[in-house]
Amino acid sequence: MLEKTYDPAAVETRIYEQWDKAGTFKAGAGAKPGAETFSIVIPPPNVTGSLHIGHALNNTIQDILIRFERMRGKDVLWQPGTDHAGIATQMIVERQLAERQQPGRREMGREKFLERVWEWKAESGGTILNQLRRLGASADWSRERFTMDEGLSEAVRRVFVTLYEKGLIYRAKRLVNWHPGLETAISDLEVENIETNGKMWHLRYPIEGSEETITVATTRPETMLGDVAVAVHPEDERYKHLIGKHVILPIVGRRIPIIGDEYADPELGSGAVKITPAHDFNDFEVGQRHGLKPINIFTTTAKLNNTVPAEYRGLDRFDARAKIIAELEASGVLVWVDDKKIMVPYDEKSKLIVIEPFLTDQWFVKADILAEPALASVREGRTRFVPKAYENTYYAWMENIKPWCISRQLWWGHQIPAWYGPRLSTDPDFNNRDAGLKCFVAESEAEAVRQAQAYYGNRKIEVYAGGVNAPDFAKAVSSFDTTQRDRLNAETWNMRKHRDPFAELSDSKVPLHRDEDVLDTWFSSALWPFSTMGWPNKTPELQKYYPTDVLVTGFDIIFFWVARMMMMGLEFTGTEPFHTVYMHALVRDEKGQKMSKTKGNVIDPLNLVDEYGADATRFTLAAMAAQGRDMRLAIARVEGYRNFVTKLWNAARFLEMNGCARVEAFDARKNTLAINRWIVGSTARAVANVTAALEDYRFNEAANAAYDFVWGTFCDWYIELAKPVFTGEDEAAKAETQATAAFALDQILKLLHPFMPFVTEELWAETGKTGPAREKLLIISEWPELAGLEDPEAQAELDWLVSLISGIRSVRQEMNVPAGAKVKLLVVGAGEITGTRVEANLSALTRLARLESVDYTSDVPRDSAQLILGEATFVLPLAGVIDLDAERGRLKKDIAKETVEIDKIDKKLGNEQFLAKAAEEVIEEQRSRRAEAEDRRARLVEALSRLS
Repeated sequence: MLEKTYDPAAVETRIYEQWDKAGTFKAGAGAKPGAETFSIVIPPPNVTGSLHIGHALNNTIQDILIRFERMRGKDVLWQPGTDHAGIATQMIVERQLAERQQPGRREMGREKFLERVWEWKAESGGTILNQLRRLGASADWSRERFTMDEGLSEAVRRVFVTLYEKGLIYRAKRLVNWHPGLETAISDLEVENIETNGKMWHLRYPIEGSEETITVATTRPETMLGDVAVAVHPEDERYKHLIGKHVILPIVGRRIPIIGDEYADPELGSGAVKITPAHDFNDFEVGQRHGLKPINIFTTTAKLNNTVPAEYRGLDRFDARAKIIAELEASGVLVWVDDKKIMVPYDEKSKLIVIEPFLTDQWFVKADILAEPALASVREGRTRFVPKAYENTYYAWMENIKPWCISRQLWWGHQIPAWYGPRLSTDPDFNNRDAGLKCFVAESEAEAVRQAQAYYGNRKIEVYAGGVNAPDFAKAVSSFDTTQRDRLNAETWNMRKHRDPFAELSDSKVPLHRDEDVLDTWFSSALWPFSTMGWPNKTPELQKYYPTDVLVTGFDIIFFWVARMMMMGLEFTGTEPFHTVYMHALVRDEKGQKMSKTKGNVIDPLNLVDEYGADATRFTLAAMAAQGRDMRLAIARVEGYRNFVTKLWNAARFLEMNGCARVEAFDARKNTLAINRWIVGSTARAVANVTAALEDYRFNEAANAAYDFVWGTFCDWYIELAKPVFTGEDEAAKAETQATAAFALDQILKLLHPFMPFVTEELWAETGKTGPAREKLLIISEWPELAGLEDPEAQAELDWLVSLISGIRSVRQEMNVPAGAKVKLLVVGAGEITGTRVEANLSALTRLARLESVDYTSDVPRDSAQLILGEATFVLPLAGVIDLDAERGRLKKDIAKETVEIDKIDKKLGNEQFLAKAAEEVIEEQRSRRAEAEDRRARLVEALSRLS
């Protein structure tokens, strides 16, 4: 016997362990030989991460698809794993060392530090995957991967070397987002531009040999020390005569040119802009166009370096700003200052450290070349975005793609497989001042040494552990050649040596050092769909499950991850990594605001699971996952779907108590009772609707179709209509109804399983204790196939009955008829079919609509409420049941009240100032309130008209 109440906490862990122990999560579980495959790779969460509501939505959607396709008999793989999260992980371990007052990473050295990180990963990493288990995620945990496990590391090295050999990876000095706290380049995704109260300083630069000046404006006065030009628009009549002349840079005294470039907007400010290529992305492009040499004024910690006047060296950038402003003001260079709202780039995680555009040597990928086939794939329909509108975002990124900076100045990550040594004088690039040291790119150190031996004439190679600028390696190089030392340290290229630097030391060791930088984490995750399946080896999994079917992800990483997976997949496998990209929406709070810790409106999905159960949490997320529309998550919705779980449990328990058990070889086509033929047909229709919605990634429509059928049709109507049969004396009708109810419940458990796996699996086991033995767990049972079971005649009759009872109930409620009062029903103008239906369902009609009697008449009495269904009018005489005059007055009063509310909202929505200033969620709330008030008024007007 089922327990009186369903307790998720007592069931979920037990059920999950049962699935896991039975191997139901493993690739191919439950599939027949030769079955069609279906595969998804999980967007690898950071190894440092914990489950937030976005993860919960993302993985619920994936699990719904996986469970759905598994039940449809496909050979399914859901590939799980985690990302090593270079910056976040290194920060956590370094912070932990500091808190424990232990030596920092530089004191420990790279090898010891990385040992400590691996220890942390073993102890604390991957928490989020255990949290996903609590949500019910049915991934193949036996195949769990990590972006730095040996197999994926091999794939990363192979890709890097291959792209380098093709000329698609190169090292160059370019501008990057620089984190002064971590002393590393970071990606755009790790930068958050925050609107800040700032200032705009207007500076007057003197023109060389003239009394004229030209005014420029800047929000970062300290960067003027790195100015190399002033740009004006070539067609700006005010400045055309100045192009080609020079200004003298204040404070520094450097002579810099005035150039003509369309980047300068004549309509913006003075129309003249200072050009600082080393510290502004737009200025860098201008500098490239005009051959301007950038001047980097910062150290890696954002202090001023030795390129600036002596009195500013070593100052923090913001301390230097204050000192520079004071000097500019004292010298009359500062003309005026405006208060201005400016967007300042901050470290996305801390929101405290300002990110600097910084000129540095980094490794880059020629993304524009890799982007071409990835663009064609979407344009030609081989990969599609759902919703389709996101294709435009994809095109916008890919058509304007820039070189991808893939190096990071960290220790935790995939170390770049490049080794450096002195450049021979016989090398074609020996006299190229930008060539730097000789670089050997290889998948292993042994291969790099072999390349070096071939280059250096088989001299013995000594690999140094220190950095390129580390003392030991510098000393090793300097022992061979002064020029090499200069190249290495000061990068002065004045000296040239025209003989073999090893001629005098033919038996000396040649120093070789590995690049200390690591790869951007997005580089390894770009390989995720095929590297997790064993590439570069031709594994059975790769051949079977790649390309994958669907990628489920958020819109914010279309470029950072989706596009890069497309590029790498096509480059290294020749095939798109997936045919569909489903972009899920953002989960906001119930007021439409973005969740944040500072606002205090963050909803923890694990708290929802603890309080309401995983099934209610999952169903809420699915039911609200409308394509292309952010969801507003309210706790009341989760409570509502917990009630749905309870409703299902209670319905199953009621059927159990009424002897509803599955029957061997039950054939629904042999049913004779209309209610049974109707519920079977309705179940078939519900299965078709849910199936079609899931196939089209309309998760909210699938969930709501299932909900409406189970709660509304099955629980509220079928069970109520079946109650008299269960308690009646017609044994044949009772047996048919018991078997049909059990059959329908089985289909419902299958239908709901992808959304609510725990309660459905528990009920599957419990209801399997009677009737034929269950052959398998629900998770690997077959999806319902009910085509051909629709019964139009029964459907029409029961739909009519439900509509009539619902209509009568609605009239009673609108008219404030006491719940316990029984009223008469008069039928006017009924045809033969309606009359037959009334008589056939008289018992159910009088019981469920609380009727005293049902009679036929040709006239409608005064003071009656009416409703029309088909050709007939159904009349409820209410004189003597309610005070009709009082009821008319109440309805008129309520109509007036709703009209006032609507007018009030209309005034707000018609106010241009309100629309301009109010947040979008506030405006949307007003529109929603108006729609609700309009609906209430319409129902009140209809009720009043029934009494007229």
